[in-house]
Amino acid sequence: MGSNHQNGGMSRAVEVVNAEGAGELVLLCDHASNHFPPPYDQCLGVSDEEKSAHISWDPGALGVAMALSEALDAPLIYTTVSRLVIDCNREETREDLTPCLSELTEISGNRNLSDEERTFRINLVHRPFHDAIDKVLALRADKGLPSAVVSIHTYTPVYKGKARPWEIGLISENDRRLADPVLTGLNARGDLTVGDNEPYAPSDGVYYTVRRHGEDKLLPCLMIEIRNDEVRTPNEELHWADILGPLLKSAAKTVLRKEVADHA
Repeated sequence: MGSNHQNGGMSRAVEVVNAEGAGELVLLCDHASNHFPPPYDQCLGVSDEEKSAHISWDPGALGVAMALSEALDAPLIYTTVSRLVIDCNREETREDLTPCLSELTEISGNRNLSDEERTFRINLVHRPFHDAIDKVLALRADKGLPSAVVSIHTYTPVYKGKARPWEIGLISENDRRLADPVLTGLNARGDLTVGDNEPYAPSDGVYYTVRRHGEDKLLPCLMIEIRNDEVRTPNEELHWADILGPLLKSAAKTVLRKEVADHA
């Protein structure tokens, strides 16, 4: 594919909500949108049905993230371009940064991309997204506000023919400071099957954003995956925000208060 790009129809590729929020969390949503700006609405070989399917975005994730942002006074940074154009939750050097195959679907327009096209997409969405996160975290550090980083995703109930029993999964790597108390709180409800590094784990290559902005900066961090049949309506999105909000707030407060005390 060449680089015959149009600017029409392309708004900001990244949005920041409540940048000045003073709550403990900084919320991220890598796969918030299934928008395909020109020329990608035509040239990727993706049907209208596929554009609305999970391969193009994480349906319900942004609604949950927005509700959490409001409830917890948390900054939220999210992308406004489909992950089939470029996946902001992948290293710039990874093959699936611009995926040619998503689950069982071929993305023909992503095959044999030129270096120029790949760089164009990185500069269009990927770098602005991560730069925006860095900017928010730096602003908070300058103000003396401690930060815990939480990324909100959703996943499909059936993947390559295999059903996934968990309504929600918590993904973490070395830092379990948020994962453990949130896992305990969710399990204590008694009405959920909760995945611990299910249906994905960092070893699956899905942890780039949280690792970069959380683990690597020694900030408390967590990736949350909600099964997308749980968040099909605005009310269901609010329901999950109501479940997660108090658990995340309590865990972050405890961790960050302890850090302040340890450094006193």
